[in-house]
Amino acid sequence: MKILHTADWHIGKLVNGVYMTEDQKYILEQIVEIIKKEKIDVVIIAGDLYDRSIPPVEAVELLDTYLSKILLEIKVPVIAISGNHDSADRLTFGNKILKDRGLYIEGKLKKEVEKVIIKYEGINYNFYLLPYLDPAEVREGLEDSTIKTHDDVIKAMLKNIELNEEEINIAIAHGYILGTESLEECDSERPLSIGGTEFIDVKHFEKFDYTALGHLHRSQRVIYDKVRYSGSILKYSFSEVNHKKGVVIVDIGSEGQADYKLVELIPLRDMRIIKGELKELLKPEVYENTNIEDYIHVVLTDDGELIDPMNKLREVYKNILSLERQKDSKVNDREAKVTRESIKIKSKLQLFKEFYTTITGLEFSKEKEEVVLEVLEEVNKLERAD
Repeated sequence: MKILHTADWHIGKLVNGVYMTEDQKYILEQIVEIIKKEKIDVVIIAGDLYDRSIPPVEAVELLDTYLSKILLEIKVPVIAISGNHDSADRLTFGNKILKDRGLYIEGKLKKEVEKVIIKYEGINYNFYLLPYLDPAEVREGLEDSTIKTHDDVIKAMLKNIELNEEEINIAIAHGYILGTESLEECDSERPLSIGGTEFIDVKHFEKFDYTALGHLHRSQRVIYDKVRYSGSILKYSFSEVNHKKGVVIVDIGSEGQADYKLVELIPLRDMRIIKGELKELLKPEVYENTNIEDYIHVVLTDDGELIDPMNKLREVYKNILSLERQKDSKVNDREAKVTRESIKIKSKLQLFKEFYTTITGLEFSKEKEEVVLEVLEEVNKLERAD
């Protein structure tokens, strides 16, 4: 069976004030084409289909359009769970009716884990759906006071499952599954909890033939090849500029043996960080061989005041989202401690130097010193005239 594993679509995502709907539509069209080209048998979406519990109308329409294409046009079943960004009630509305169309969505707490069985070449492929659930909700629902962490939640959900090892068993989960290796996080992921209670031990999934994970936005495995995050379908923060976004194709045989490959998704607009002086970044030879439609974060290295740099950059880089001024780390690490005694001892020039380096993080050059001395001299003349 050939499975396409994807997650973290975050339909309706707003990045630095810009809705990503057009970019998401472009990517979802690619996913549809991959499903056709790879002759996929089942699509897994491991949570966070939407970016918020009450998604905008455009987001609902977009998801409806592409799920319909997969289910009704290509006729490939979709198995999905809710993530921490989704509203389980909204996502699972009408799911009993939709099962007849091949759409299986789980988001609510149940006494027994939802199992979807798809028969392929005479073998049962069992998909166990483990949606994101808050520990407090599970503790109350199962009347079990020992459930306090996300690890406790998974342990409680799996304890009554008896896997048939003669069949293929696949888990679908959304959360922070941790092994001995450190995993890469990024800024666009919403923390599930604080104090380490969000971590789930990867050992819970050892007996499954494959575990499809959602939540972390970088495609990565968790110790085992058979436990994987597909990653998000787009870069949703500048901490992800070096990520390769894609979907995971899992070709799993009747004995549980599997091949894995990441099929890269090419965005309509990439997310990049550019760095340099303002005048350099505005030169055609710097930007003419790049996609000026990309989403850009600019780090300006200029020393001194700049007049309206954002609008000047936007004349070239249409989708600049953020801008920062680079500070000299050596200077930035120092703290200027000004006391009443030091004010009495130090000259106005010395005090201004400390003030300047503290605020800007830049070295106070000889040229700056000459300018300030001229200003101070003029001030002294005015004081003497008074």
